[in-house]
Amino acid sequence: MSEERKYIVRAEESEEHSADFSHPWNPNSEIRGMRFSSLVGLSRLGLWRVRVPPGKESFVYHSHQKEEEWLFILEGRGLVEISDEEHEVEPGDFIGFPAPQPPHHLKNASESEDLIYLMGGEALDMDIADFPRLGKRMVRSGSEVQIYDHSDAKEFGPLEET
Repeated sequence: MSEERKYIVRAEESEEHSADFSHPWNPNSEIRGMRFSSLVGLSRLGLWRVRVPPGKESFVYHSHQKEEEWLFILEGRGLVEISDEEHEVEPGDFIGFPAPQPPHHLKNASESEDLIYLMGGEALDMDIADFPRLGKRMVRSGSEVQIYDHSDAKEFGPLEET
C-alpha cells in the first residue's frame, strides 16, 4: 500500500518539524528552522522558515556559484551583509541573490526580538560555494561534499610532472 502524498503543511505542524541548527564554521550561528519543501516532496527547490534569536547569526559569510537564493523578512529586524556592506532589513523586505552570488550573511542585531524570515532557493544536483573570509570552497555533487582551501588552487594548464 502506498503512502498518501502530502501537499499541505498546517501551521500547527511547524514546531514538530522544526529543528535547531548552527553552522560549524560560525560560533555565533544559531537558527531554528523548518524545511517546508521537503515535507511536501519538492526536490528541485528549498523553502525554509527560519528563526534567529537576538544577537545571533544565520550561517556564515558565503556565496553560491550555481544556485540562486532569496530571503523574505517576516518579523524582527536584521542586518544583511552583501559584499562587505551592511544593510538594515525589516518585515516585508525581500533580498535576492542571483547566481553567481555576491558573498552575503544575515544577522539578528536585536537584543530582545527574534528575526523570522522565509529562505528559499534552488536545490541543484551540483553547486560550488565560496567562504571568502575563511579561504575555503565547497564543491557539492549530489550528497557528496568536498571542502578545499583556496590556497591549494592551481591555474588550469599542463599537468606538473612529479
